[in-house]
Amino acid sequence: MEIRVKAYAKLNLTLAVTGVRDGYHMLDSLVCTVDMFDLIKLKRRKDKLVSVEMHGRGTETLPYEKNNAVKAAEAFIKTFDTCGTDIKIFKNIPVGAGLGGSSADISGVINGMARLYGAGGAAQLKQLADSLGSDTGYLLNGGYARLEGRGEIVRRLDVKTKLNFLLLAPKSGVSTADCYRLSDAYAGGNFNSDGAVFALFAGDAAALGACMRNDLYAPAARLNPDVEKAYNELAEFAPCGICMTGSGSGVFALFESAEMCAYAKSRYRGKFECIQLKSVVPKI
Repeated sequence: MEIRVKAYAKLNLTLAVTGVRDGYHMLDSLVCTVDMFDLIKLKRRKDKLVSVEMHGRGTETLPYEKNNAVKAAEAFIKTFDTCGTDIKIFKNIPVGAGLGGSSADISGVINGMARLYGAGGAAQLKQLADSLGSDTGYLLNGGYARLEGRGEIVRRLDVKTKLNFLLLAPKSGVSTADCYRLSDAYAGGNFNSDGAVFALFAGDAAALGACMRNDLYAPAARLNPDVEKAYNELAEFAPCGICMTGSGSGVFALFESAEMCAYAKSRYRGKFECIQLKSVVPKI
C-alpha cells in the first residue's frame, strides 16, 4: 500500500514579532498555503525502521540524521506504536526561502503515516506536529490562518478569496537563528495583522497589499543583500504589495489578477528563480 501526500508551501502575508517569552520570539502572522508542493510517497514496513529517499532541489545528499522527515516518522512510530515506513520525497519547494518546505515535509509525513496506519486523532497529530517545528501544526491542514505564539496557536480563517503572487527565490539563504537574534535590535512598533485579516475577508487585494509587512525583513536584508535586491526588482512591477516570507530569503509580490502576475513574470529579467503562485486550501 502506498500513500501519496502533497506537502504545500506557505507564505507569510504578515509577520509581526510581538515579544520574547521563555527565550522564544512570539509572532502574529497571517499565512496562506500556495499551489507549490513537495510530493511525498510512503509505504508500510513490517519492522519499525524508517528509510528515506530525497529527490530534487539538491537534497539528495542531505544526511539521514539531519532529515526532518525522518525525525517526524520516528516520532510518529514512537507516539502511536506503529510499524515503520519507506519514504520518498520529491522536492519542488525552494530550500531556505522561508516557504516552510521542511515543516511541510514533516506535516506531510505525519498526515501520510496517519492515513497509512489509521492512527491518531486531529488533536494528537497537532500536538505531535507542534513538538517538531513552529509551522508544522498549521501545515497539517494549511489554508488561510492567523498564527500566534511561536506559531502553534492556529486560528483558521474561512476565506474564499483567491490571491495571485509572484515569488522571487534567491539561492542564497538567511540563517533563521541569526535573523531572529538580529531582529531584537529593530523596533517592531504597533504593527499587527488586524488590517490584513480585514482586507482578506473583504477580498480587497489593494488593501491587503498595503497591510503586508514582515518585521524580519530589515534584519534579513542586512544579513543577505539578495533579499533587498529581490524586493526592489518586484517593486518595478508596481504590485499591490510586496513582502518577504518567513525569515527569507524568498520575497513575493501580490497582484490583483493572475494575468497581471503572468505579465510581470514574462517581463522579469533578473537572476532569481521566478515562480507564479496562487493561494490554495488543500484537501487533506
